[in-house]
Amino acid sequence: MSKLIALPVKKPSDVDIVKPLNNLISSTYSSSDQNHSEAVKEFSKQRQNAVWKFFEKYESSLEIVYAYYDQIASLETKIPVNELQIPFKWKDAFDKGSIFGGKISLTHTSLTYEKVCVLFNIAALQSAIAAQQSMDSDEGLKMAIKLLQQAAGILQYLKGAVPAAIPQEPTPDLSQDSLAILTNLMLAQAQEVFIIKAIKDSMKDAMIAKLCCHCEDIYAELLRQMQKEDVRNYWDKDWITIVAGKQAGFHGLTQLYQSYVCRASKKVGEEISRLQDAIELFKAAQTRSGNASLFNSYDIKAKKNLVESKKDNDFIYNEIIPDVKSLDSPGKAAIAKAIPISSPMSSSFKDLFVDLVPVVLHQALAASDVRKSEIVNTEILKLREATQTLNGILSSLNLPACVETADSGCGLPPSLLEKANDVRQKGGSESINNFMKEMPELLTRNREILDETERMMNEERDSDNQLRAQFKERWTRNPSDKLTEMFRSNAQKYRKVINDAIEADKIVRQKFEKNAGGIQLLSMSPEEIQSSIPSAGGNSDACNSSAAKRLRVLMESVDTIKAERDAIESELKTATFNMKEQFISALAQDGAINEPAISLAEIGKVLSPLQAQVQDSIQRQQSLVTDIQQTHSAFVAETGSQGNSRDTLLQELASAYDSFIELQSNLKEGTKFYNDLTNLLVVFQNKISDYCFARKTEKEELLKDLTTESSRQATAALPTIPAHYASTTGGGGASATDFTGSTPSAASAPSNIPYPTAMQGMPLPYGASAAAPYPTYIAPPMPQGFNPYATLPYPSGAYNYPNFPGGPQPGNYGTYPGTYANQQGPYPGSNQKPPGW
Repeated sequence: MSKLIALPVKKPSDVDIVKPLNNLISSTYSSSDQNHSEAVKEFSKQRQNAVWKFFEKYESSLEIVYAYYDQIASLETKIPVNELQIPFKWKDAFDKGSIFGGKISLTHTSLTYEKVCVLFNIAALQSAIAAQQSMDSDEGLKMAIKLLQQAAGILQYLKGAVPAAIPQEPTPDLSQDSLAILTNLMLAQAQEVFIIKAIKDSMKDAMIAKLCCHCEDIYAELLRQMQKEDVRNYWDKDWITIVAGKQAGFHGLTQLYQSYVCRASKKVGEEISRLQDAIELFKAAQTRSGNASLFNSYDIKAKKNLVESKKDNDFIYNEIIPDVKSLDSPGKAAIAKAIPISSPMSSSFKDLFVDLVPVVLHQALAASDVRKSEIVNTEILKLREATQTLNGILSSLNLPACVETADSGCGLPPSLLEKANDVRQKGGSESINNFMKEMPELLTRNREILDETERMMNEERDSDNQLRAQFKERWTRNPSDKLTEMFRSNAQKYRKVINDAIEADKIVRQKFEKNAGGIQLLSMSPEEIQSSIPSAGGNSDACNSSAAKRLRVLMESVDTIKAERDAIESELKTATFNMKEQFISALAQDGAINEPAISLAEIGKVLSPLQAQVQDSIQRQQSLVTDIQQTHSAFVAETGSQGNSRDTLLQELASAYDSFIELQSNLKEGTKFYNDLTNLLVVFQNKISDYCFARKTEKEELLKDLTTESSRQATAALPTIPAHYASTTGGGGASATDFTGSTPSAASAPSNIPYPTAMQGMPLPYGASAAAPYPTYIAPPMPQGFNPYATLPYPSGAYNYPNFPGGPQPGNYGTYPGTYANQQGPYPGSNQKPPGW
């Protein structure tokens, strides 16, 4: 029998894995303490080593390429693979190029595309190693059978995997017709090796005949498939002749071994008929294949047996020799089966990213954090609004200063002295001014990052439109406007967030300007404050009045309720939830995670007592305020001290102190808000930069293919180019990469957003799959923590983003050209002030 056919391998291209993968992991798992940069570097080295091992046809190469495939399979469960912007380029395995060079190739950014190409090459390497095995040893036969069946299993798996991995026309080697043919080729050759082993092991003739009959059937169907017009030019020039020869040869072997069965049962006439047919088939096999030695030993046996059988028939049996077409088939025995892909394929696989949780679990955890933040922020907002209302009522009544004035006579009320001391310790009006000066620079930084991001998208779109106009229908890749629709939608949302922040900044400045005088006075020394406040005589009757005593008790209640609220707010912010174990358990039991139901149940258990305390505090404030107002009215009636200039100024100072505390808290959180927004925008910018780089690589490859196609068309008539080397795609090869896994989402379209729901990174939204790469839209997030402007009376349309993830202060803004890659430390200032400053 002739040597087994080995599949050709797809030739890979070098790509930079490190930067895009580091970007994706760091953004998706930004809250993790683990640094995966070394694992990413090791993964890159693993790829460089593995992809070239496909050309070294040694058994030792298998373990290396298996380990790389296992790492891809593991990694794609832990990261949103459709967001990984690495331009993987693989050339068609069947295309030999032209005299001008160049091969059909396809560039695509999905890690799943890399996976199917690696799998194809694993099948090719397995077939090559199987072809090298010795057919004279049991070990060689067993190894060949195992590898051929494994290769058939891989190719069979690829038939279903390729359409999901490549949302466009694949290269010819990965087409559905090619994969079906190659699967049958591997099974036919595995059945062939089984026959060799069966003959070697002296299996019963009837069984060998059945094995050969099934093998002939597979080769007959394979020959029919390979000769189809749309695929026949894919194969090497001798593949069809080898398959045609083997089809005839195994038909001959079927007749030969069935003739042995006839001899044993004394059916001499049928034996002679089968032997005559076998000899004709062996001759046809040698003629078709162009190999005179093909099945030669069996041909010799058939001729020898035919001479003996004819002699016996002439002298002894005198049976009529039937027409071979009237003879029954010996039956079929299919032993060769496609072996499904094992997981892991490598016997010594070590996961480089063992610390990364599965992406579905990470998504559930991130969504749970968002859900918790929404509930926590709602409760904090209730507390702060209630405290603001209480402070406003006390300021309007000049409490507790009016009671303390009656006690202290001409001196400053103790509460005012405490407030002034607190203001000075916190930096006074100068600290507010410093924050005010910093905010415009932070705002400008975020605007410039977003402007640069939009510029990159526009530049890539303009280049694509120009080439589309030049090449027209030959420019087959997806339009940029379609791919960046979700990117642009999210860019608009970030732009709106910045514009809304400007409006919030205006409210902060208005509040500061309104209370600037009082804050400035509180920042002075006690002597300077004393000299600025009109004097008032002491009133011992007022100090001892029942209303004054009652007010002092009520002021203590105010202090108590504020302290309680600080404690409640602290508990709300630090509340923790062990959702990981519950999600893992749900995933193990149901194969999916019902995140909303699980999260709401657990969050309710932890937060319900705190929510009850918030409600109780607000209700107690209502009765407390009523008591304060009634008692204050009685106090004024008894003392007649309300309404003088001193009381008015003390009211203004009390209000200024409350405003100072609010402003300082707003501005601190606002500064953190802008810094965290910078981190999110840089992640967004890196996504766009990765996308533009991948599109640039794809553009260059498509231009090269179009140029090669033109050269091939120009020389198609030259007789020096064999037909089986001709281009088979008609379109020059590679077409556009569909970046469905990388585009962010829009509220009005199915999508896959590129932003983190919190600073943990950018998890793939729920429901994403190869069949439906655009899951339900999740609104772009804002930095976590309490909304820095949540206590401000927002104008209509102002933003309301409840989840503000924390994150490190921005330092290095990106790793790609066009990003703020070299900036360290403070962001350079700008003389141009944003609106509202």
